[in-house]
Amino acid sequence: MKALITGVQGFVGKYLADHLLSQGIEVWGTSREESPLLHLTHGNVKIIKNDLNSEEEILNLLQNSKPDYIFHLAGQSNVKKSWEDKAGTFYANVNKTIFLLDACVRYQKENPNMRLLTVGSSEEYGKVEPHELPIKETTPLRPMSPYGASKAAVSMLIQQYHKAHGLNVVHVRPFNHIGPGQAEGFVVPDFSNQIVRIETGQIEPVIRVGNLSAARDFIDVRDIVDIYTKLMILKRSDELFGSVINVCSGESRGIREILDILVENSEACITIEIDESKLRPIDMPIYFGERSILDRYLPNLDYIKVEETLRDTLKSTRRLKENESD
Repeated sequence: MKALITGVQGFVGKYLADHLLSQGIEVWGTSREESPLLHLTHGNVKIIKNDLNSEEEILNLLQNSKPDYIFHLAGQSNVKKSWEDKAGTFYANVNKTIFLLDACVRYQKENPNMRLLTVGSSEEYGKVEPHELPIKETTPLRPMSPYGASKAAVSMLIQQYHKAHGLNVVHVRPFNHIGPGQAEGFVVPDFSNQIVRIETGQIEPVIRVGNLSAARDFIDVRDIVDIYTKLMILKRSDELFGSVINVCSGESRGIREILDILVENSEACITIEIDESKLRPIDMPIYFGERSILDRYLPNLDYIKVEETLRDTLKSTRRLKENESD
């Protein structure tokens, strides 16, 4: 079996590629940069430079790589950047997905068993009222950013393509994914980097933070890629096509709790201080998903505990800093 991952060199893409390779699946990937191979623990990924800028280019890619599974991870995923470049965000997330969907409709005639997974975001839900928690797939979409709106558009497109063309496609809405190797700009790697810099004497032993009262639904990236894989190879996958599925833990964990766990896993004596300059209004103090549909298709999943994820992330950050100093 073969798989194609768009955006394979991203945080989730690398984990997904390595996981697929461990299952004996040949993996191809797209990237905007020239790179013939991506070397991972369980093998190599064949990289094709493709910006997904046209239906014909994508169809040619599919006909050459002949994937049975397609995982569409490529796109613009930065919420802040989506406000700075709304048109670019929609082009990257919506227009390019349309090119891919049209190419897949044509490719499916050659490979009727081809399956496509598009990756959205919990940002599609946007503003959720307290009585609507936990967030279900049927919760109204009220995205609060161009990024969230672009992913909501994709979720609607895949349903249309399934109904109109019989496309074998499913859309997932992952919540806050965390894990070793995640780039800064997200809460867990930002905290981890500060702690390691304190441990190495680069900064004073104080972490200055804004409001820590928010709570979010965190799920390990290694669980996420396992779920993506299992959804695609599921024997009952015909039931999935045209549907939207939350990928989440189903519970909320406070940001303060996350920071406390990370600090507890450090031998440094760290003080946490509230910095009023970092305070900002929080529209959504608590945000977490409901996973009954996911559990129906993939019952008894063994999720990695948040405490383990945070320990692994901190260890990974330490190794990275050690390598940088060598």
